[in-house]
Amino acid sequence: MAEELRFGPLSARDVHLCVDMQRMFAEKTEWHTPWMERIAPKVERIARAHPAQTICTRFVPPRRAADASGTWVRYYERWASMTRDALGEAMVDLIPALQAVEPPLQRLDKPVYSPWVEPELERQLRARGAESVVVSGGETDICVMATVLGAIDRGYRVVVVVDALCSSADEVHDAAMALYHNRFGQQVETVTTEVVLANWAD
Repeated sequence: MAEELRFGPLSARDVHLCVDMQRMFAEKTEWHTPWMERIAPKVERIARAHPAQTICTRFVPPRRAADASGTWVRYYERWASMTRDALGEAMVDLIPALQAVEPPLQRLDKPVYSPWVEPELERQLRARGAESVVVSGGETDICVMATVLGAIDRGYRVVVVVDALCSSADEVHDAAMALYHNRFGQQVETVTTEVVLANWAD
């Protein structure tokens, strides 16, 4: 983890990609991620400091397993309690602290781990002239990783906010953080919320 942004400050064009900070992960479900409560204030600080630059993704399960495709059918047969028919639509929503920032905070729904399957994300980034994405949310080793790798592939500068990430598996979280910091060190900057806020112009 660095004490500063190696490639200079962020600009007003850049975007905060807040990954899957949703009630179904924050509350007592089979996908409960206990750390989410701990990191939520950090994520909220970034969102409130830059609401018009924040895009929150939501991982949206199918209504039932049969509505999915390919191996996702088997996946949702295993996690039947996490389909929308079982959960209820409200559980798919953002945590209340982020709902309170809408608008200008925006949301982007996706049916899989990566938000890049939705062309709307890149369209918005290009329209804003964004060169960098600041990534927070969960989980570090699944949807956050898919978000980070997709941004790298598309040539964006990626800033991972280390104290604003969560996972349900400590060991894999640590391994993912080492991966971001070491293996992707030329393309990913790993810093704290304080560093991001101190180096992001309005």
